Amino acid sequence: MARIENEHRCGWVALMGPPNAGKSTLLNALLGQKISIVTSKPQTTRSRVVGIMSEPGAQVIFMDTPGVNHSRQQQRGHLSKMMSQAAWQSMAAAHAVMLVLDSDLYIRRPEFLERDIQSLRDALADDDRPLLVVVNKVDLFHDKSRMLPLLVKLQEYFPKAEVFPMSALTKDGLDELKKIIAGMMPEGASQFPEDQLSTSPTRFLAAEIVREKVFERLRQEVPYTTAVDIESWEEEPERDLTIIHAVIFVQRPSHKAMVIGRAGATIKEIGTDARRDIQKLIGGKVHLQLFVKVKDNWAEDTELLHDLGLEED
Repeated sequence: MARIENEHRCGWVALMGPPNAGKSTLLNALLGQKISIVTSKPQTTRSRVVGIMSEPGAQVIFMDTPGVNHSRQQQRGHLSKMMSQAAWQSMAAAHAVMLVLDSDLYIRRPEFLERDIQSLRDALADDDRPLLVVVNKVDLFHDKSRMLPLLVKLQEYFPKAEVFPMSALTKDGLDELKKIIAGMMPEGASQFPEDQLSTSPTRFLAAEIVREKVFERLRQEVPYTTAVDIESWEEEPERDLTIIHAVIFVQRPSHKAMVIGRAGATIKEIGTDARRDIQKLIGGKVHLQLFVKVKDNWAEDTELLHDLGLEED
């Protein structure tokens, strides 16, 4: 499966950063295909998602991690602690670290910068591994000179790092970013086939797509108290059809009513949007049936978290 080439490079990269910095959007852009869900809400990513970028002469394996939150209060509970642990374990296992930051936020609110990256600065202070600081969302600025103070400050905070402004959304700077990160990898053979984009099972990716649509359709705290489990997955090759039954877990009966919506309108919209993306994922027709169940305090249920693919062995 692995191939050895002269000067071929292969390594693992941890995508680190505060919530809502654009890590998942960047990973999807690097791979040219969506494997990590993206919403406008922070802390969407709950577990480590591995994406594989195979380029001529290099294979880079990215670990998209939950956002590293500065607030201790938001680290309470088993799920929050597990998310934090997944991020730090990924960084410890990587050959290089890619720190992704929201340029728009820190130009508007520069006082937030040190607060949000202090734990990462401390962890990387004596680290000799390659570090790439991606200053994301530059597409939001017509006058790029406004970014200069932020870039200077980041170079002071991370003197050994390469600071690279770009836009994951518009892909401005993406090709150059690929070259930079590939050059940071050690020499070695590819660890995965060239056409493999992720180590995550297709069922897990499908469940994540459904959860993404819940985030998009619902407001306030409801998306953060939901989880999605694929109860059954039946393939009918003769019909080019995959039949999927998925459960959306919520913590309160009132949340169940909100997910279902008036006359079932909200869950129908969630199902329609999710089915469209799952069909793109698997390359075939999908019949998606969604159910909503109330499970009080599911985020503290370690057995359920493991079944959902969130609790690692």
